Amino acid sequence: MDKPFAITLDVGSSLANKTGSWRTLRPVYVKNLAPCNHACPAGEDTQGWLFHAESGHYEQAWRTLVQDNPFPAVMGRVCYHPCEGACNRGKLDAAVGINSVERFLGDEAIRRGWQFDLPEVRSGKRVLVVGAGPSGLAAAYHLRRLGHSVTIREAGPAAGGMMRFGIPKYRLPREVLDAEIARIAAMGVRIELGAGVHNILDAMKDGGFDASFLAVGAHRARRAAIPAGETSRILDAVTVLRGMEGEEKPQLGRRVVVYGGGNTAIDMARTAKRLGADETIIVYRRTRAQMPAHDLELEEAMQEGVIVKWLSVISEVGEGEIKVEKVELDSEGHPVPTGEFETLAADTVVLALGQEVDLSLIEGVPGLVCTNGVVEVGPNMMTGHPGIFAGGDMVPSERTVTVAIGHGKLAARNIDAWLRGAVHEGESERELASFERLNTWYYSDAPKTLRPILDMARRQTSFDEVQGGLDEKTALFEARRCLSCGNCFECDNCYGVCPDNAVIKLGAGLKYAFNYDYCKGCGVCAEECPCGAITMVPEPEKA
Repeated sequence: MDKPFAITLDVGSSLANKTGSWRTLRPVYVKNLAPCNHACPAGEDTQGWLFHAESGHYEQAWRTLVQDNPFPAVMGRVCYHPCEGACNRGKLDAAVGINSVERFLGDEAIRRGWQFDLPEVRSGKRVLVVGAGPSGLAAAYHLRRLGHSVTIREAGPAAGGMMRFGIPKYRLPREVLDAEIARIAAMGVRIELGAGVHNILDAMKDGGFDASFLAVGAHRARRAAIPAGETSRILDAVTVLRGMEGEEKPQLGRRVVVYGGGNTAIDMARTAKRLGADETIIVYRRTRAQMPAHDLELEEAMQEGVIVKWLSVISEVGEGEIKVEKVELDSEGHPVPTGEFETLAADTVVLALGQEVDLSLIEGVPGLVCTNGVVEVGPNMMTGHPGIFAGGDMVPSERTVTVAIGHGKLAARNIDAWLRGAVHEGESERELASFERLNTWYYSDAPKTLRPILDMARRQTSFDEVQGGLDEKTALFEARRCLSCGNCFECDNCYGVCPDNAVIKLGAGLKYAFNYDYCKGCGVCAEECPCGAITMVPEPEKA
């Protein structure tokens, strides 16, 4: 007797079993770009190292972090954390304290003595880096990891650049900076101090270097044409802050006026308070909304007693006093004099009007072009002269430590490619993980952990570090606030909600796959994925 048609087919071949044939949409796993990664000027895989940190695997988190940035303990103190401004969790309650966790990892690495892995191969190529600031040190680190021999020549008496000579100790303790620089030197990077380069082509030829990276910092202060008497005391912020590294600290007097509105002006005013000034006033020609200094730094300065005179310019400096003119902003936001003056007491006026780079080392280099005091470079960070690259303060960009470190990494990878006769291929573009793709119902409330702050009395009288760090418990909690935007963190949600058992677990760390023979394309997995790591796409046409 013949069997009914429905059971005459081979096992597993019935349309009733292979229900995937009904599908018009299919789910796929995606790996989108987290907003924190996208916003980081140093190009860190922020989400990647947070994943290890929230599992308590701190050394793995640190090693993932330093693949892109060799200064986590420094950056955890001085970076203005644009990653947190982009963090999707900020739309839910408060951004993840990425910078706090980065500092914890950096400090933990110093405490435990973790060192960088040494390169397994040597390329035989030699690269000269000019300047031992954040950009030069970062470039040297990445070039060394890529197997090249690297020499840094620094004109100053110590490595660190503006990290040492521009950022006060209350923001960046020198033992932290020294520890992270020493770790780079331990890789075999040669750092020559007091060795300024006067002509880059001669230095490359005499030293037998195959390529160079110019990372000279902006150490020359801009001046202003302000009428002043012979007994007036006018200094520049760059010189004063550099003098803080010496044995004898600068003498500024009891009444100090700082002229400018950038981060250097804020650092200078806070330093003056710590040097004993009873009254410290910042004179700035625009409003608070237009001030280029970071708002957190300004807020801390005002808490410490720094006064700001908005919409004001210094018109004259006399003995023990200055004359200030009030200004108004025109329709285009430019200051316009009002003819209204006031007199302020001032023992010292400190100018913080910006800095410039000394470009004398590149004079006469064929093909190299300078515009408005900076060097023009291509997307690969190379100047118009083959083999000479530049970054940091020397090129058009925002002048922050984080940006400089990013330049160093990008330049190193392009120098490596150029030395090999190749072209550096950057990462392929990925879709940005949006807040709208998250299923925030699955995330519990978790208020942000704030870092401890030094008490006001010590803040005003010492150079002790103002902001403290997180301990292991609070750092772990903060790391676990990460939503893993756009990337699977193996929560098993898709596996649990699939009505067809079409989700296959591939094992720890290997994530999942779909069995499309049985997936009906209902989209429940995509709807219930907490982090938006599944998307529905049209079913491909059958051949």
